[in-house]
Amino acid sequence: MGIDLSLIWFVIIIFATLMYIVMDGFDLGIGILFTVVRDPDDRDVMVNSVAPVWDGNETWLVLGGAGLFGAFPLAYAVIVDALTLPLTLMLLGLIFRGVAFEFRFKATPGHRPFWDRAFLVGSLTATFFQGVVVGAVIEGFPVADRAFAGSSLDWITPFNLFCGVGLTVAWSLLGASWLIMKSEGPLQDDMRRYARPLLLALLGVIAIISLWTPLKHPAIAERWFSLPNLWFLMPVPALVLLFSALLWRYSANPRSHHLSFVFTLGLIFLGFSGLGISIWPYIIPPAVTLWQAAAPAASQGFMLVGALLIIPVILGYTAWSYLVFRGKVRHDEGYH
Repeated sequence: MGIDLSLIWFVIIIFATLMYIVMDGFDLGIGILFTVVRDPDDRDVMVNSVAPVWDGNETWLVLGGAGLFGAFPLAYAVIVDALTLPLTLMLLGLIFRGVAFEFRFKATPGHRPFWDRAFLVGSLTATFFQGVVVGAVIEGFPVADRAFAGSSLDWITPFNLFCGVGLTVAWSLLGASWLIMKSEGPLQDDMRRYARPLLLALLGVIAIISLWTPLKHPAIAERWFSLPNLWFLMPVPALVLLFSALLWRYSANPRSHHLSFVFTLGLIFLGFSGLGISIWPYIIPPAVTLWQAAAPAASQGFMLVGALLIIPVILGYTAWSYLVFRGKVRHDEGYH
């Protein structure tokens, strides 16, 4: 039996996407939390907590996008054509946020509020449209003659817009749990206070999407609720409830600093897993599988050599940067 290069590349793209979600999610969440944190010193701590690592987070987004382009060109063409506007707005948000991130450090006190607002707006914009893209993938894309057959505004649906709001809640919770781990004093206390309402909001989002999706898509309903699938997939909602209970407990425990972030990551991973279970094996739901959208095996094999060389390098410098800057961040003192 030969090597399934399409499946290998699918795993690589999923891994890159998951790494981006984990690493850039709390980064975007910190920008969103600027809406409730007004103290300039606290904002400095929030930004300083990600300053040493945030530049490398988008590496995974680039890897995932490049992998999709090279390994599954049909999927890349359809998704980019269908979601040109939300993807463009997402990228503009990321660019605007990055510019604001750098400029706020060098701005005069009179100009810093402008760059703080720019950082907030860029983070909100990028997060919301990331959620819209996720919703659109769940909804699926009409394809005819190996090309997108819909309208450039098909993505504007209540479900997709709700997914944008839902991801904003998720990244806010991830940012709050990151700051519980990285900050001290009043800022950490504030994040503990925000974590529980954000958790309840996220559970509400998960419940609504979990009902909305199968009601609208019979194939997804059959995937989750038919036997014996129901018994095999039951651990996913069970773990969501378990992680939520543990997050509720440890987010209010003043002696716990890391577990809130760990359990929030667990919830994000379970949500991502639920998405994968719902659409598998379609890379362009609801009809084009990853094998049908794949590039020739020779192209995938050629790219795989480069990917297997570069991924360990990315993992190495990412792990090193997080290891070096693993301590707490304090006002005007940096890491400790």
